[in-house]
Amino acid sequence: MIKIRNKAELVANGRTPLNRKARALALNSLESALNAVDPAKIVKSKLVVKNSVLQVDKYRFSLEKFKSIYVVGGGKAGASMAMAVEQVLGSRITAGIVNVPRGSKLETRFIELHEASHPTPDEAGVKGTRRMLEIAEQAGKNDLIICLISGGGSSLMPMPRGQISIQDKKKLTEALLRSGATINEINTVRKHISDFKGGWLAKKAYPSTILNLILSDVVGDPLDFIASGPTVPDSTTFADAISILEKYHFWENIPDSIRKVLSDGRRKLIPDTPKADDEAFLKVYNVIIGNNRLASTAACQRLRSFGLTPLLLTATLEGEARHVATMLASIAREVASSGNPVAKPAGIVAGGETTVTVAGKGKGGRNQELALAAAVKLEKADGVVIASLSTDGVDGPTDAAGAIVDGQTVARARKEQLVPEEFLAENDSYTFFSKIGDLIFTGATGTNVNDISIAVVL
Repeated sequence: MIKIRNKAELVANGRTPLNRKARALALNSLESALNAVDPAKIVKSKLVVKNSVLQVDKYRFSLEKFKSIYVVGGGKAGASMAMAVEQVLGSRITAGIVNVPRGSKLETRFIELHEASHPTPDEAGVKGTRRMLEIAEQAGKNDLIICLISGGGSSLMPMPRGQISIQDKKKLTEALLRSGATINEINTVRKHISDFKGGWLAKKAYPSTILNLILSDVVGDPLDFIASGPTVPDSTTFADAISILEKYHFWENIPDSIRKVLSDGRRKLIPDTPKADDEAFLKVYNVIIGNNRLASTAACQRLRSFGLTPLLLTATLEGEARHVATMLASIAREVASSGNPVAKPAGIVAGGETTVTVAGKGKGGRNQELALAAAVKLEKADGVVIASLSTDGVDGPTDAAGAIVDGQTVARARKEQLVPEEFLAENDSYTFFSKIGDLIFTGATGTNVNDISIAVVL
């Protein structure tokens, strides 16, 4: 069970009985959301072997027809997914390697869990990815490759193209993450400076059969953007990647090696990523085993069990974190004052992934920034709470999953000589919430389906 480690302290930080109750409801529903997308449970529920036939949703694979079964992949949920696949297939697995974040504590027998860096790539990631490509290239038409894909896979499975170094790729990745670019934009660039992403793994594995098990961390579940789509057709081009770098004013300042690859690609001097008409995808089968909607729906069900009227506002939330906060806080206040669009007591759930355009020098994550901006809008409200967290347990470059606020948050801060607006200006939400004790801590959850924000109105 995934737990919020400091839940008791966070509830106690409510300065009124109504706020304490609302905090408890919000945090309990967040825990339900996290546990609904436990990768191991989902994989074991989706993969069933009966009479040597592997059943995965609508697909059936006769295991007796395959000479070898390989497992590859990467992402924040990679360790849990690999462990679950082993529990289902056991010694039928010939070999495998899955790149996982450093510090993963799970153990497997047949699949190597190879630790690498996230959110920026490193040489360890390259080493593991190279081994995956070796497996793919040696696999034949009578072999099955099970590919485990989850959020974080883009940085955990790097394979720079051409003369691009891992240092150059790391430099660009860090700049894009701070720019306010969406994950789709970032992954468009990543695919075109990679020899692995954007369908290249499938291209190199053909004519083997590929079964993709995907835990989606991209809004709307577009297959070619989840972990930058190593085994699915790419819908983007070199020109798209260049346009994104120009949009964020990076094109003139990126490393020469990256500019050369992208320029050569636009001029058709090197092949673009494989597209939908490529024969490499004829034997590729994709199954999304979990996503943000699954987690958001579980949060709503838990809120309903507490006697609240739940409203799933969206599972495809996007936008600048502080602007989304204004919207969510405004809806919560409207519910409190008029019962519109849902009667109180109510729980409003919004899932997706916001962005932060970093202008200050502080420390924080998109969920913490959302919560801080919401606190300003909720000032003096009673029984109204907003909590927001990243489902992987890591919000930005911090050790917190997110934060929780209520109508007394600003007053508590001002007593400590803290001015919320100043911390927002510096993108320093982590420091703000550290000082008042309202950071949410889960530790690494082993799953990743974007973010969940919950507003409780009593």
